[in-house]
Amino acid sequence: MTRPLCILTIAGSDSGGGAGIQADARAIQALGGYALTAITAVTAQSGRGIAMWRPVAPLLIAAQIRTALRDYPVAAIKTGLIPGAAAVRAIAAEIRRHPGIPLVVDPVIGSTSGTRFLSDSGLKALRRELLPLATLVTPNWPEAGALAGAKVRTDAGAEAAASRLAEEFGCAVLVKGGHAAGPICRDCLATPDGRVRWFGGPRIATRNTHGTGCVLLAAIAFQLARGRDVPKAVAMGRSFLIGSLWKNRFLRWGPGAGPALAR
Repeated sequence: MTRPLCILTIAGSDSGGGAGIQADARAIQALGGYALTAITAVTAQSGRGIAMWRPVAPLLIAAQIRTALRDYPVAAIKTGLIPGAAAVRAIAAEIRRHPGIPLVVDPVIGSTSGTRFLSDSGLKALRRELLPLATLVTPNWPEAGALAGAKVRTDAGAEAAASRLAEEFGCAVLVKGGHAAGPICRDCLATPDGRVRWFGGPRIATRNTHGTGCVLLAAIAFQLARGRDVPKAVAMGRSFLIGSLWKNRFLRWGPGAGPALAR
């Protein structure tokens, strides 16, 4: 029997199961991987938003990561919600001890419903400590604007931000276009060699969009663990997400957004 690929996800817990650690683990296991987890925060949330959240102590976050990396053959790492500068530094310190493992960083600043997780000092620490270690950084439009220092309002702005960040940090940058208006959803990938690639497709009409970013990036991390290069991993991750959204598009949940990946 072949051992499944081990993917470590470092993120917050979503009590509604639609995003965060739960969505990451579900996506990784749906693809045939084995999900290891380091929980950075505990949230009380549903598809309508976050009612309450509390950070996990940086020492405990670091201990979770250290244990996973010491005892399991981790083939890729993905980060999501990181609750502050001290947590960023603790995570980066553990990852530095294991160079060569592909790292996908989702620079989560706040939730779609408006809850802020990462302060200005945390964002500075993210830029200084974690992004230089990344294989791929995956901001949405608002996050790309915060990282690049200029608001992203158009596809041209997304491309400029992706290229600027790829050059600055020496890694691939995928600026996700889900916040843009219109029937087509377009993501922009810039790589350190100066190349830019666009990925696009029709926007799927569904209320079940909670955790789309988590599902996408967990799927990309899994493909990187398989040895795919970044453009191929992004393409395959997007295909997995689109298939999940399409398959689950008519499921009915509560009054808020349903999970992007339900099975």
